[in-house]
Amino acid sequence: MLGEFDIIARYFATPDNTSSMAGITLGPGDDCALLSPAAGTELAMSVDTSVVDVHFPGDAPPEAIGHRALAVALSDLAAMGARPRGCLMALTLSHAEPVWLERFAHGFRDLAWRTSTPLVGGDVTRGTLSIAVTVIGDVPVGQALRRSGAAPGERLAVTGALGGGHGGLRMWQAGGHDLEDPLLAAYLMPVPQLEAGQALRGLASAALDVSDGLLADLGHLCHASGVGASLDPACIPLAPTLEMTLGSEGALHAALNGGDDYQLLVSVPDAAWEEARRRCAECDVTLTEIGHVVAEPGILGVPETLSGVGWQHFTGDGP
Repeated sequence: MLGEFDIIARYFATPDNTSSMAGITLGPGDDCALLSPAAGTELAMSVDTSVVDVHFPGDAPPEAIGHRALAVALSDLAAMGARPRGCLMALTLSHAEPVWLERFAHGFRDLAWRTSTPLVGGDVTRGTLSIAVTVIGDVPVGQALRRSGAAPGERLAVTGALGGGHGGLRMWQAGGHDLEDPLLAAYLMPVPQLEAGQALRGLASAALDVSDGLLADLGHLCHASGVGASLDPACIPLAPTLEMTLGSEGALHAALNGGDDYQLLVSVPDAAWEEARRRCAECDVTLTEIGHVVAEPGILGVPETLSGVGWQHFTGDGP
């Protein structure tokens, strides 16, 4: 029987050189990790909890569950234009199954390595499966992207494509479990847009990640900025094979309301638009204009049949 300290030592212990990475002066093993902020930066921190059969299916591949738990947290750093520095994980398990843990840890560690986000501490306890990940990043002072700042006349744009997360969830629920499928990959193995977020610093006037659905998240950006928006639904980039899977109207509804896309939604002044597109292209990311900011509150251009509230806990509304 594995105890909590055995689990930490066997599956989540980090290399001895972790303390020399990214300003980490003390890594796992003590009561706290110690990080030294880089000169001229401020820390960006966010926590995201993933609960079995709420945020991911319990029978999903353990590698995907580990990857996804870290990816959705890192997406918040991307939305702020922050560089990852490290992360903490509080893992709650119903039981300690060595094969499952090894595969879960592999998925988590692989993304952590690829994004330079070392695991610097955490906790393991017993209960219903859930993974709470706290990410720590840094951003040059005064350069963090925020939800506030969008101004009338600016272009609204998104990175990548939308609707894949919702489409992948529907496929999984229908019995499709091939992670090579682009929709299933978008749902279970999302890619946080960290490079694009950093590239858009100094260009985008407002930003956030699309996690609850485009309309819901655009509403958050508009509220924070004290503006409204006009969308052109025909311009919204849809995930590959989404229309073939859900039909034209279903695909657009998924893109507008489905959530779980973890792309970036940004407001960009005209003068910065071409440079913003160029920088995103250098990151191998598309930046697509989908509308513009208006002075009047509300979101224009979306037919009532396609409107929704996105994902909300406790209301029963969601994917």
